[in-house]
Amino acid sequence: MVLRLHAHPLSSSCHKVLTALYEAGTEFEQVLVDFGNPESHAAFVALWPVGKMPVLHDVDRDATVAETSIIIEYLDTHYPGLHPLLPADPDAQLQARLWDRIFDLYVHHPMQRLVANHMRPDTEKDIRGAAEDEARIGATYDMIEAHMAGRHWAAAETFSLADCAAAPALFYAGIIVPFGNRPNLTAYFERLLARPSYRRALVEAQPWYQYYPYRDRIPDRFLALKL
Repeated sequence: MVLRLHAHPLSSSCHKVLTALYEAGTEFEQVLVDFGNPESHAAFVALWPVGKMPVLHDVDRDATVAETSIIIEYLDTHYPGLHPLLPADPDAQLQARLWDRIFDLYVHHPMQRLVANHMRPDTEKDIRGAAEDEARIGATYDMIEAHMAGRHWAAAETFSLADCAAAPALFYAGIIVPFGNRPNLTAYFERLLARPSYRRALVEAQPWYQYYPYRDRIPDRFLALKL
């Protein structure tokens, strides 16, 4: 079996898939994608013309799989771990997919837009769009706060696809838009942070934090995380 994940250790999207791989204990090779390196960039675009990380290449099955949720479902189907990341119960599966979408679309994506806007020259910044993205994240925090009351994980009794999506989304969003007085959300994030699979992804990202646009806001405790 040869699985190659084309990714970057700092990427929040890549953290989502790395968490799933580490959770299942699946062996794989990580291929560093460096958009600043013309050769690396060209090789990745040749593999996946959209140019969006991560992408999984299953050599044995001659399959190229893109989009984080699809990659995780592919791994769960063909290379499952001891505990599947998609629940067996159909209704629980729908909940896992729903909360995967909530974390991706309403926390992760607006967070990424805020980062992109932060990197623009002052004359090109979208002040109104940034305010809307912060408001969307805050409103979604409120949804998560209510949803996590009395729950341990987001969509099932065990760690699932939804939690793989939640961990990097909440980590990076929380740096820009703090959780505030939302104890259920905060406790849930601490459980995600303690999960060995996600913690490993964060520890591997530490040497790259210097390139993160909001690096001055990263709490010291994240810089000192250990496995």
